[in-house]
Amino acid sequence: MGLAMKPILIVHGGAGDIAQSRVQGKLDGVRLAVREGYRVLQHNGSALDAVEAAVVSMEKDENFNAGYGSVLNLAGEVEMEASIMSGENLDVGAVTLIKDFLHPISIAHKVLTDSPHSLIGGQGAKQFALDKGFPMVPQESLISENAQAALKEFLEKGGEFGKTEVGIAEDGVGTVGAVAIDINGHIAVATSTGGMTGKVVGRIGDTPQIGSGTYADDNIGGVSTTGHGESILKVCLAHSIIKLMESGVDAETATKEAVTAMTTRLKNTAGAITLSKDGDVGVYFSSKRMSWAYIEDEKLFYGIEQGEVLEENYVK
Repeated sequence: MGLAMKPILIVHGGAGDIAQSRVQGKLDGVRLAVREGYRVLQHNGSALDAVEAAVVSMEKDENFNAGYGSVLNLAGEVEMEASIMSGENLDVGAVTLIKDFLHPISIAHKVLTDSPHSLIGGQGAKQFALDKGFPMVPQESLISENAQAALKEFLEKGGEFGKTEVGIAEDGVGTVGAVAIDINGHIAVATSTGGMTGKVVGRIGDTPQIGSGTYADDNIGGVSTTGHGESILKVCLAHSIIKLMESGVDAETATKEAVTAMTTRLKNTAGAITLSKDGDVGVYFSSKRMSWAYIEDEKLFYGIEQGEVLEENYVK
């Protein structure tokens, strides 16, 4: 290995119709998360640890549909899922139908490092987490007032799913995700979600499915997606973006082309954040809004509206 790679970290806080009242909380949340993750990279930490740290930050924040603040299924319960991937040797870890733990992404990371399997769900995931020493939390401690209000509105409106991920009241509070390159040039991606309001018990979306919600390959780049889960998994959106980059398309164009193609074909919206192996950034969403932020060269860039790029100096 020659010169050290310049570390970069990018995060998203979910694509959707996102109500104006939630915009500031999301912008604050992604800026906090990108700082948490970037701090790991600055101390020569791995891309895997950095994306986990960024997602953990958002799993604690009720402005996001992941961890605390996750939306509720028809039974009024939280069922979460997450995945993480290392681009170095394509190692993956994912969990689904997680109920009793605050940080599904940390359990997914343990699956990557400590399990011969890639995706573990339900009771087995719970047992794995307990075996690895993760503390259980009471179900109700994961439920926010926003999530309860969203389920109530969903049921009152007759249980019709909105065009975005989270149904009606929440207007796409969204999955969270992070993509990083560390100083060794390794790429990692992490994605975590509570799914969609009013989903049936046991519904699994795109987030824990490698190639749909998450993909990383040191030879090409990394992608984390958000949006209408059923549509994302039909087109394997993360991997679609990776394949376009592999064919020579730049990160921004690949992200835009794949998201646009999905929306054209399936009439539902999505968004994605992308890094190429050379550190080029791609951010695109076909939804009304998607919160995102990245740090590069001591500058923090962020936004939530279409075409918006705000910046501030990154102070350690």
